[in-house]
Amino acid sequence: MHGFIVVDKPAGITSHDVVARVRRILKMKKVGHTGTLDPFATGVLPVALGEGTKVIPFLDEGVKEYVAVMRLGVTTDTDDKDGTTVEERFLDGISASLIREVLSCFTGEITQIPPMYSALKRNGVPLYKLARKGEEVERAPRPVTIYSLPVDLIELPSVTFTVGCSRGTYVRALARDMGERLGCGAHLTALRRSRSGPFTLGHARTLEQLADEAVNGPEQVGIISLLTALAHLPHAELTAAGERRVRNGIPPVVDDLEARQLSHHASGQRIVLVREGALVAVAVAQEGKLSIVRGFQ
Repeated sequence: MHGFIVVDKPAGITSHDVVARVRRILKMKKVGHTGTLDPFATGVLPVALGEGTKVIPFLDEGVKEYVAVMRLGVTTDTDDKDGTTVEERFLDGISASLIREVLSCFTGEITQIPPMYSALKRNGVPLYKLARKGEEVERAPRPVTIYSLPVDLIELPSVTFTVGCSRGTYVRALARDMGERLGCGAHLTALRRSRSGPFTLGHARTLEQLADEAVNGPEQVGIISLLTALAHLPHAELTAAGERRVRNGIPPVVDDLEARQLSHHASGQRIVLVREGALVAVAVAQEGKLSIVRGFQ
């Protein structure tokens, strides 16, 4: 089996734990995930199966969406509910209109300082391991983009919001920074990812549902095909001879494509090469020629 499934990750386990469970359920060794979710977070976790693990670098996961709940007035060392309380402050002067006004200031291109409790590494050591030792190191601000940030519900001290953001955004850091801008501090109490690029909750199933589907054999599990996952890239059909050349590691030429066109692809553009509905390779256009980036079985 080659492709993707979307797991509705439960709270309390890591993304790595989900991969291990999927590996056991489907009796597969080649399984991986994209876009790690924190243990307390739930929702969309795309899991790659077989050759899908090779497709991960070519996915369009530039836009992610989360529904989050932040608790005003309390900051923690992890910026979420699993951390230790660092400070508590009163909510004097905090109104619904002020909350909406402040959150609106965080749309567009912003910078974030990643949390110490993150998987980013310093000299090969994950920051969270340093944080657990009581160490704190300087982290450079990172640019991210917040595409949308509507407020869904205000029930002080809790505020529920939906955020559409670029890859690499820390929603925990967003809540932390919005709390500081409000002057009362904040941390996340709930986080649910509803979208990761083309993968949505509409595609998702729980681990229990996946196990039920696999009772009659792993092949009974509905998966998202490799070509569907790469639908955002242009596709080019290979001839039979072209497929043989590409599978032998030879870059395709004009005669290897059914449409006999190469020049209309922009330089640097990635192209999906297919043959009779099967993914053969991902190539990149360079000055009217195609170079193979990754081949598939």
